[in-house]
Amino acid sequence: MQYMRNMYNMYFMSSNDEETPEVVTGPGDRKFYGSVTVGERGQVVIPARARRDHGFEPGDKLLVLGNSDGLALMSAERLMEVLESSAVLSKLISSARDDTK
Repeated sequence: MQYMRNMYNMYFMSSNDEETPEVVTGPGDRKFYGSVTVGERGQVVIPARARRDHGFEPGDKLLVLGNSDGLALMSAERLMEVLESSAVLSKLISSARDDTK
């Protein structure tokens, strides 16, 4: 609950200063970096701390993923890592099922 309270305070009380170093951490590895404003052309600025933490550099291509809960950004490289590990896991599960037959 404290995580949600801190996130709320940071969202509504922040100055939207890109260099604000405060990051609210939550369960697992979840982090709240602050809020952004959508510009007239639909652009947003990713907070500097978030860019540093995730290794985003100018010119990087990011994937925009979403569902009814919201949006997420992910590098193409990270998505490939996730898909490859999912494929490996799928093969291990399939192999384990075959061994139990």
